Amino acid sequence: MEMDAMLFWNVILTMVVVPFGWAFNKMFQEVKRIQILLNKTREEYATKEDVRQDIGRVMEALHRLEDKLDRVLSIK
Repeated sequence: MEMDAMLFWNVILTMVVVPFGWAFNKMFQEVKRIQILLNKTREEYATKEDVRQDIGRVMEALHRLEDKLDRVLSIK
């Protein structure tokens, strides 16, 4: 009788623990996949230097536009 109770308890514990282990493994795999996708995204998009260069060009264009506006306003 004692062995049957222990076997029953082991079966119950196995039925509870195994699904949690499986779910943990799947979540770990998904986190790893998301990290890989995030790294690829970082590689494909602009770096800080690219952004600085783009902002520099925008600022130059704004300065030229400001100079033209100053000239137009000074004529009137």
